[in-house]
Amino acid sequence: MVESETPRLFHIILRYVNDDEAARSLVQETFLQAYKNLDSFRGDSQLTSWVTGIGINLARSWLRKNKRQQPMDEETMERLQPDFRFGRYTGSFEPWDPEQTAERAERKELVHKALDELSDSYREVIVLRDLEERSTKETAELLGISRGAVRVRLHRARQALRSLLDPHFASDFS
Repeated sequence: MVESETPRLFHIILRYVNDDEAARSLVQETFLQAYKNLDSFRGDSQLTSWVTGIGINLARSWLRKNKRQQPMDEETMERLQPDFRFGRYTGSFEPWDPEQTAERAERKELVHKALDELSDSYREVIVLRDLEERSTKETAELLGISRGAVRVRLHRARQALRSLLDPHFASDFS
């Protein structure tokens, strides 16, 4: 289970904490906590949902302690540099359209800022349902709320995002 669930759990936690190293550490901590508390697993949900819930709770705690965005460290900068072997670029090459890239980055930043403006309970529902494509049932289990509450929060979160983003994208649709 650890091997098969690690990539998915990593991406979920990464979307919460937005820090590769912290996400890796939290994934390890998640599996450690799950192992230590395996006797408390009641079987009401799938084991993967239970483990994911532990990961989400650890990510929430991490966020409370570290309060979101931190400047990029030297190690992260180094990982973002292109990879060369024997003097040749090893990545795939696609023609670069700087205008399109800048526009996409700008849109992505606007969406992330709007997501950050939402309360944790609304952001979590958006992350799990829309970004992670979890079912309403699984989202409810992970967050410890009813399916109805998930639907209400999701609707309200989407409406809030629309209100926050409409001024930026209104000209795109007219």
